[in-house]
Amino acid sequence: MIGILALALLPPFILLCYVYQQDKLQKEPKKNLVKAFIYGGISMYASLLISVPFMHLGLFNKDITSYMDAFRTAFFGAAIPEETAKLVLLWLFLRSCKEFDERMDGIVYAACVGLGFASFENIQYLFAAGTDWVTVGLGRSITAIPAHFGFAVIMGYFFSLHYFDKYRAPGAAIKMWLYPVLLHGTYDWIAMTQNVNPQLSGVIAIAILLLCFVLMKTASKRMKTHLRTDSFYTPKVDQQ
Repeated sequence: MIGILALALLPPFILLCYVYQQDKLQKEPKKNLVKAFIYGGISMYASLLISVPFMHLGLFNKDITSYMDAFRTAFFGAAIPEETAKLVLLWLFLRSCKEFDERMDGIVYAACVGLGFASFENIQYLFAAGTDWVTVGLGRSITAIPAHFGFAVIMGYFFSLHYFDKYRAPGAAIKMWLYPVLLHGTYDWIAMTQNVNPQLSGVIAIAILLLCFVLMKTASKRMKTHLRTDSFYTPKVDQQ
């Protein structure tokens, strides 16, 4: 049990340390990071409030026998419910967070929420894997965990744009939700096509790794952009 928990939590912890170190101007209190991480765990269960009704409405089902089944399950069973829940919990956390005073902070806290979700999800996957938990854990450490991190950084980037620069970035309000959903749905759709055509497993694995690489590169660029902006301007929150 200890081994499963260690393998499930180590990759998210490494990425949390990474994003924490990137916050070079004014690091956030560690207690806030822990709280945001817990909010992320809560978001995993909150996503069921969306995905279960979607399933009962017939928007997706667990039996994937076609590419369209994979597409519907990827978006209506995973991407839309999960990214919506993450965004709602991120908003709930930040609305009362006095330390949210820099653009980079939005990325840091979104990453905590996203990795909190990924950690709780990872634990479930590894316990469900039985004797294959090491293989599943190692595989997810280079695919699903970095992917969730990438989705979260992009969400946090646009959340901060909307919060601090809404008049200069009017589309950020929808992009903070839409872009993570599109990327998450694409990732899951690629992964789920293996159920339709197992012969493509090698190609699918390469496609997923390439997507994760792009997500990590994009995350790095987004962090540098907000850090550069924060270093030149004093954040000013628009009055409601």
